[in-house]
Amino acid sequence: MEAALTVLQIVTPVFLLAAIGFVWVKAGFAYDIQFVTRLAMSLAVPALVFSALTRTEVSPGALSIVTLAAIAAYGAIALAAWLAVRLQGLEIRTYLAPMIFGNTGNVGLPLALFAYGQEGLGYAVVIFAVSAVLVFTLGIWLVSGGASPLRVLREPMVLATLAGAVFLWRGWKLPEVLDNSVSLLGQMAIPLMLITLGVAVARLKPERLGRTVWLSLLRSVLTIAIAAGVAAGFGLPPVATGVLILQMSAPVAVTSYLLAERYRADSGAVAGLVVTSTLLAIGTIPLTLAFLL
Repeated sequence: MEAALTVLQIVTPVFLLAAIGFVWVKAGFAYDIQFVTRLAMSLAVPALVFSALTRTEVSPGALSIVTLAAIAAYGAIALAAWLAVRLQGLEIRTYLAPMIFGNTGNVGLPLALFAYGQEGLGYAVVIFAVSAVLVFTLGIWLVSGGASPLRVLREPMVLATLAGAVFLWRGWKLPEVLDNSVSLLGQMAIPLMLITLGVAVARLKPERLGRTVWLSLLRSVLTIAIAAGVAAGFGLPPVATGVLILQMSAPVAVTSYLLAERYRADSGAVAGLVVTSTLLAIGTIPLTLAFLL
């Protein structure tokens, strides 16, 4: 009973905030998702990442190992996803990126924070940063069929990660006034991302739901198994192991839908993956947490 209550306390805020966004749109209220997304990704999330890195009590060495583990996990997931997509005879440009990249921001960061506190958030932002770099390089290349991946160098979140890593490595601190301001700005990132997730899911028009349910289940099993295997191989401590599994197994990111829409892949199919994997996460996330905690 106590374990179930702990899991409930962790997942309820995540789904409750997403539900607020969903109900907000269904009630007919306006929500400028492009403005909020730009605000979050240009200001709030970079501030959260920078603040988490500069304030974390996790050693730089431990974060480096988690970074390598995340890269290894994404490599293994990419290989498994490629095999699954090819065996199903599906279009690589449409299905591969969503099968690889989960919602490490909207879902992964708050779950890591609520489940493991500031230590978990420190690990989670590093994995989130790795994911973002891969999405804006490999992800764009896959979906577009060859667009330049150098645009990642212009992403504020990536720049904030590099700056935070330098501050962490050198042991530098911002003046207290600036540090508090950056921290306050970052605190709005998680509520904004969760509410926006609910808005995005409410507005998506999914297609081929039978196929996407099967692919979402397959993705969930593959990502959990691979993340657990990689964590064991790298000898990660329990908190880092839990965060890696939660991040890798997060439902398909809304970013995958936006990229499919922008580069004219089959956005309807990707929307189906986003919706079904997010709905399935209502069941899979508590089960995963119950196993980890």
